Amino acid sequence: MKRYTWIICVLFFLPITSAYAQKAAVKTNLLYDATTTLNLGVEVGIAHRWTIDLSGNLNPWTFSDNTKWKHWLIQPEARYWLCERFNGHFLGAHVLGGIYNIGNVGGDFKFLGTDFGQLADHRYEGWMLGAGIAYGYQWMLSRRWSMEAEIGIGYIYTRADKYECPRCGEKLEDNEPHNYFGPTKAAVSLIYVF
Repeated sequence: MKRYTWIICVLFFLPITSAYAQKAAVKTNLLYDATTTLNLGVEVGIAHRWTIDLSGNLNPWTFSDNTKWKHWLIQPEARYWLCERFNGHFLGAHVLGGIYNIGNVGGDFKFLGTDFGQLADHRYEGWMLGAGIAYGYQWMLSRRWSMEAEIGIGYIYTRADKYECPRCGEKLEDNEPHNYFGPTKAAVSLIYVF
């Protein structure tokens, strides 16, 4: 009976010890911080050259003149490191999803088929789903601290209700679909590695 108890204990605690042997990191994207978007990322090593990164972003603020860039976004990513994880070059594949309420944002320009000038005169409430690929590089600053830069491109499908003006207004269109191709991720992150 003691032998079976011992075997059960070893089998129970084996996954826990291997989980602690994996490296993990927490991070914040300084580019999102600059736009007043609260964000936090967690990255966990799952193999010698593979990690899984999960970031969450939230911007709940309404600014002066009822300017809104409200959103929440979740973006999981699988990363393949070319040398060793948490150091050097990596390639990533990510998906993303979230909701938004955007309006009264200046900028009269078109980018890759998207007319961002409409954000100044209308308000959009909707959701989005997308996927993309990314390239990044991580610099080790010390044993525990790192910096990372990453850029990703991909596709986002979104549906939104369009409103007459940024402050008020009647609904003009229900669930207007939009397809977006272009940058889906931009990061300059400060990282603490465990």
